[in-house]
Amino acid sequence: MRGMKQRTAQVRWEERMQTPLLVLALAFALAYAVPIVAPDATPWVHTVCTVTEWIVWGSFAVDYVVRLILAPGTWLFVRSHPVDLLAVLLPLVQPLRLLRVVSTLLLVGRRARMAPQITLTTYVGGAVVGLMMFGSLAVLHVERDAPNGNIKTLGDAVWWSFTTMTTVGYGDHAPTTGLGRVLAVGLMLSGIALLGVVTANIAAWFISRFERDDAEERRQTQLLEALMREVTQLRAEVAALTETGAGTVPAPVGPPDEPVVSG
Repeated sequence: MRGMKQRTAQVRWEERMQTPLLVLALAFALAYAVPIVAPDATPWVHTVCTVTEWIVWGSFAVDYVVRLILAPGTWLFVRSHPVDLLAVLLPLVQPLRLLRVVSTLLLVGRRARMAPQITLTTYVGGAVVGLMMFGSLAVLHVERDAPNGNIKTLGDAVWWSFTTMTTVGYGDHAPTTGLGRVLAVGLMLSGIALLGVVTANIAAWFISRFERDDAEERRQTQLLEALMREVTQLRAEVAALTETGAGTVPAPVGPPDEPVVSG
């Protein structure tokens, strides 16, 4: 009974925190993008953005700790949520901004999958946009000051991210640093996985439509067969009644015979 109450409290907490955590994730996206898009901004802007990033990470860490406390089994929760634990501990290993990007993407993705109102198509679309945005900003941050780099503007970074995620790879823009190439590998694998999910989702949609059409066609066929059986039965009954009426000779209709009177 106690475990059931804890499980209910955990589910209630997760449902209650979905919207606030998504809002914090949007704030993190803004705080991460501003210093990269506007590197010449005043120092206090960079400070505010850095503080915002850590506040968002701290909020997700608190959310994980609360869910860990509310979970019926502590070690079972840790073993069944390894991505959540990795995303919370990752920025503590080395406080790099890129690690906080990865951790926030992991945590937002986990919470988005928990939301029942978010369909698979919406989640995949959001994941594509999010990965493309963060990938563009991350590679621009890494490659902009590289001596031999050719990704110098946000437009170059977005174009590179798009061609990389779709596995087209024109080669006009490519990372030259080690970290930039690691980002490229991550975007390639993510693009392949997301394209597979999109393809499978579209195929499943067509299959479900065809199954619904087949089911409707089978239902209409069954109705027509039942109607034909009823018509056949009615014809048989009418024929039987007709034959019965034709075999019976009706008595002549006329005035009754007059009695014979003897003399």
